[in-house]
Parts: sequence; C-alpha cells; structure tokens
Amino acid sequence: MLRLAGYIDAINRGIAQVLRWFALAMVMIQTGIVIGRYVFGVNSIWVQESVLYLHAALFMLAAGFTLLVDKHVRVDIFYAKAAPEIRRRIDIAGHLLLLLPSMAALAWWSWPSVRNSWKILEGPISVGGIEAVFLLKTLIPLFCGLVALQSVAILVRLLAEKDPA
Repeated sequence: MLRLAGYIDAINRGIAQVLRWFALAMVMIQTGIVIGRYVFGVNSIWVQESVLYLHAALFMLAAGFTLLVDKHVRVDIFYAKAAPEIRRRIDIAGHLLLLLPSMAALAWWSWPSVRNSWKILEGPISVGGIEAVFLLKTLIPLFCGLVALQSVAILVRLLAEKDPA
C-alpha cells in the first residue's frame, strides 16, 4: 500500500512540474494583453480567455500537490497545539469524514454538467473565445480525482503509523 501511495505522490508531483509553467505563461500572456491593448490598440477575447483557462487548470490540477506538500488551508483551532498523535487522529478523521466525502459529492453533482458539455462540445464563454468550455468543465472531476487520490495516499501513510494508544 505504501508503494501505491508513492505512485500517487509521483502523479501529483509530475502534474505540478508541468503546471508551474502555466503560471509563467499566464504572466507572459497577461503582459502581452496589456501591451497589446494599451500600446497597440489590439485586443483578443480568445487570448484573454486563455489566461482564464490556464488559471483554472493551474489551481484545479495543482490541488492534489498542494495537499501532498501540506500547504492547504487548515482550520487550525485545535490542531496547532495538539500532540502528534492527536494531529494524526484529526487528519484521519478529516480525510475520511470531510475531504473524501466532499470530493465524492462534488464529482457526483458536477458530472451531469460535464457529461452534457462533452455531448454538445460546449462552445466559448464569450463570442470569439476559446471553443472548449467542455475542457474547462472537465477540470472539475479531474480536481476531485487528484485530491481524492492524494487523500488516499496520505491516509495510507497515516494508518501505517503505529498508534501508541
């Protein structure tokens, strides 16, 4: 099971290695948009939407990696001053009772919209925009899957630790 957790970690690390370039691309494209608009009087909705697509992909697909490196938002009321074993138990409960059910619910309720979007190959958000809203909506189940997989990997490690109680 620990080997499986390692493979899941590798998937999210690999995705993060690609996605980090999305941030640079977003900055470069946005700079080009500003220069194009204010210096040359040129504008493109397609190019503007490309920043939105990159932004969505960056944040939705990097969420699993964020969980892996423990940089996610944590409600820190009891956790910060708790003993390591209490933290371990809080983490296990959080993954089992909150995170995994949330990912399952989000995937379940978003799936009809994603499926319908693929059926009709849903077009652009704005006239002249990127004709691939179906790809944008596909980020939702991918987000759920990557976060849920990373949650499972973390749970495997937490459960493999010895419980002194």
